[in-house]
Amino acid sequence: MKLVDFSTSRRVTVAMIMVAIGAFGMVGFSRLSVNLLPDMTYPTITIRTEYPGTAPAEVERLISEPIEGLVGVVSNVVRVSSVSRPGMSDVIVEFGWGTDMDFASLDVREKLDLVELPRDAGKSILLRFDPSLDPILRIALYGGSSLMELRRVAEDRIRLDFESLEGVAAVRVKGGLEEEIHVEVETHRLATLGIPISQVTQRLAAENVNLTGGLLKDGEAEFLVRTLNEFTNTQDMEQIVIAQIGAAAVKLSDVGRVTRGYVERDVVTRINGREGVEIAVFKEGDANTVDVSATVRERLGEFQARFGDLLGDAEVEIVVDQATFIQQSVNEVLTTALIGGVLAIIILFLFLRDIKSTVIIGLSIPISVVATFFLMFATDVSLNIMSLGGLALGIGMLVDSSIVVLENVQRYRDDGDRPLAAARKGTSEVGKAVIAATMTTICVFVPIVFVEGVAGQLFRDQALTVTYSLVAALVVALMLIPMLSSLSLGAATEQESGGAEGVAVRGPAMLLRLVSALFRSCGKILSLLLTPLYWLFDAIYGTTVKLYPRVLGWCLGHRVYTLAGFVALSAAVLLQSRTLGVELIPEMSQGEFLVDLEWPAGTPLEVTTEHVARIDSRVKDLPGIITTFSQIGASGQTGGFADEKKENLAQMFVRLTAGSSRIDEERTMEGVRHVLVDEPDLDFRFSRPSYFSFRTPIEVEVTGYRLETLTTIAANIAQRLRAIPGLVDVKSSAEGGQPEMQVVFDRDRVAELGTTIQAIGDLLRNKLQGDVSTELIRQDRHIDVRVRAVESERRSVDDLRELIVSPPSYPVPVSLDAVADVVIVEGPAEIRRLDQERVVVITANLTGRDLGSAVADIQAATAGMPLPDGFSINIGGQNEEMERSFESMRFAMLLAVFLVYLVMASQFESLLHPLVIMFTIPLGMVGSILALLALDETVSVVVLIGLIMLAGIVVNNAIVLVDYVNMLR
Repeated sequence: MKLVDFSTSRRVTVAMIMVAIGAFGMVGFSRLSVNLLPDMTYPTITIRTEYPGTAPAEVERLISEPIEGLVGVVSNVVRVSSVSRPGMSDVIVEFGWGTDMDFASLDVREKLDLVELPRDAGKSILLRFDPSLDPILRIALYGGSSLMELRRVAEDRIRLDFESLEGVAAVRVKGGLEEEIHVEVETHRLATLGIPISQVTQRLAAENVNLTGGLLKDGEAEFLVRTLNEFTNTQDMEQIVIAQIGAAAVKLSDVGRVTRGYVERDVVTRINGREGVEIAVFKEGDANTVDVSATVRERLGEFQARFGDLLGDAEVEIVVDQATFIQQSVNEVLTTALIGGVLAIIILFLFLRDIKSTVIIGLSIPISVVATFFLMFATDVSLNIMSLGGLALGIGMLVDSSIVVLENVQRYRDDGDRPLAAARKGTSEVGKAVIAATMTTICVFVPIVFVEGVAGQLFRDQALTVTYSLVAALVVALMLIPMLSSLSLGAATEQESGGAEGVAVRGPAMLLRLVSALFRSCGKILSLLLTPLYWLFDAIYGTTVKLYPRVLGWCLGHRVYTLAGFVALSAAVLLQSRTLGVELIPEMSQGEFLVDLEWPAGTPLEVTTEHVARIDSRVKDLPGIITTFSQIGASGQTGGFADEKKENLAQMFVRLTAGSSRIDEERTMEGVRHVLVDEPDLDFRFSRPSYFSFRTPIEVEVTGYRLETLTTIAANIAQRLRAIPGLVDVKSSAEGGQPEMQVVFDRDRVAELGTTIQAIGDLLRNKLQGDVSTELIRQDRHIDVRVRAVESERRSVDDLRELIVSPPSYPVPVSLDAVADVVIVEGPAEIRRLDQERVVVITANLTGRDLGSAVADIQAATAGMPLPDGFSINIGGQNEEMERSFESMRFAMLLAVFLVYLVMASQFESLLHPLVIMFTIPLGMVGSILALLALDETVSVVVLIGLIMLAGIVVNNAIVLVDYVNMLR
């Protein structure tokens, strides 16, 4: 081979190439970003539209349906669903994997511009699900100062300080009390005076202005004229004139009062049983999570040191730090890879019993790994558990080619050939077989590009790193190994490398002799240390060497029995494999978990907070729990910027002691579950922090139109699911109605008053919710000024009925109950739609069983259920993604086997020999299935990827063996 001739004749050049590879690799390694998982683009867009104070039925009709109809025709859309809740619509658009989401977002935005939304509805915003949308850090402030002061410090100091840091995209502050000025007026008194509440709002805004009057020239002097009328305190507001009735001026203080309060709370944060403030830090899309976390932690420490007086006795705790788990995971994989490399070298030494040969082969590992780092940097592959997992997987294979080359070179040396000739002949002889063996391993990763779903996105980095490392190892085996062999296994003489080259080589050769002497000394010491292992290894290896010829002879003499035995074994194991459970992706144990809590719709935030406080006091004392962190009024379902806000919802984050295992997590979850089952009217669901956009493991979708019928069918299915072992947290989306106070107007009476339903609706909103009129600016802080009715006029339904709705021009005051009926009913808490049909979803989690068997039991439980015309049942959730991924993985596996055959047929120029080698693939899979059965593991996309890679690995030994047999023939 010309490459071998070049390597052995241009040794210095080869050495410089390897040095350059090492240098570039180390530079690339220092610049690699560190993340938990590869960069993944989730093909999902959520369109969120807020319509405050609106019931789910109106949200569905006025918001969700129009948006669904337009975005459903966007290219590559595979599924459109929606959730209409009080005051908010979420339309979820799912695209096919591989869709360019930037262009998809533009297409969706273009369609949204065509939607005619109600005047009071907010602008629709697009939310892209992406794990990076979750905060990388969640910092809690609690205790000590008042909640308002903690919120002020978090907003005005910490948030602004953190947002200036490199890599930080945004900082959100939640919880605590946000200051607000309340102008509370007596609406009955205003009605008596004929002053609408909107006039108060307008007067406040008109009086709170600073304006420029232009320039005034007085002789040689020039003055800038300004009118300074902004409010400086609440007393200024109370003194403004809101109306002039005859000669009397009506001041704000005559009809109301101005107080300092806080914004009506929609989220309450609790840390370790106490209320506090959360600071959520979000990183930029391409920023290094570990580096950003370290920067924020450093700045937080500086802030505490410089402004400790602002915090007072308040405690600062980092509740969530993604970088901790990422760093732990990456370190574990790196440690595993290092241990694997050391074990590989020890095994080599046990076989070779020569320290020099072991070191030469062992060089394949660091050089190949360093070269891989450079290629990872060049192709924008980050350091994550998948890429490092591929590297760890490849470490054991990196020495394969070098072993074959060095063994063959040594064989020629033992036959008396000179070092240079032995290196050239030995490497050239097995070079093609080594290339073929490497290519069969690499080619199995080509089908990964055809794998759809999250599996294809997830394993791309692993496929690339394995490929890079194997290509680097092949280059090392064909260039570095023969070059070093010609030196170390008998250094080249000047006759072999005369002239200028001899001078160039003599220096490295002398250095290598010195290193060899050092290695011999180390080898003797290592041999003494490994003496017990030698004895054990020799006993096992010696027995194997003695038995192998006999077993091989018997098999060759009884070929029919041998083949029949292997076929029977394979068939038995494959039949037994049907008992293996299946799941999509194994859950990662992180020493923490989440609990979503839901009380009946209509539960006030204050009551929900009391419930959570009671639960928190019991949970935080359970063994193994070090931190509890709760958000009341929100449940983070769609990423950190898209919390679902409802006063009856809460989410509790539980962190366990360091080093907790998966079993410890399950045990603690069970303890928390025992606490929660004692709570009346509570629905709860456990989950772990997820880096995937998977839905709940079990989702049974019932589609139809009539909500009453859907609710009845869903309740029946939920009851059946609760009877299935292993299904927990069963919940129907139709459970728990939302209390509604419906105002039904008499249109004729409204017309007689000379007003409109829209005007009365505005009065209702101004009385209950109020309206932000202007701002009070204090020390660069902008504090909203909200105008609304006094609290005594908005406490009950009767207060609402007594609202004066007649216009000021009407001769007598007329209350709301004179023109409308006010009734209290129970409406749906939410209305879901799927592909433009109404749907009720029954969800459940799994415990102690796999997804595949659970789906089979659900299918059996729901089979034969009588359904009205136009109604249907479908099992969705993770099952759909699993079926899609498994189907593409099966295709990828068949394609991988086909590619392996093509490579081998090209190598041997034969169609028969590759078929012989292909028998090793099913036997290798038999071993994998036996291991899964023995360890009670499930089949997942991780296992299927492993089987695909196995197809390219198990044939390597057979390729070298068949190639050598053909050579002997």
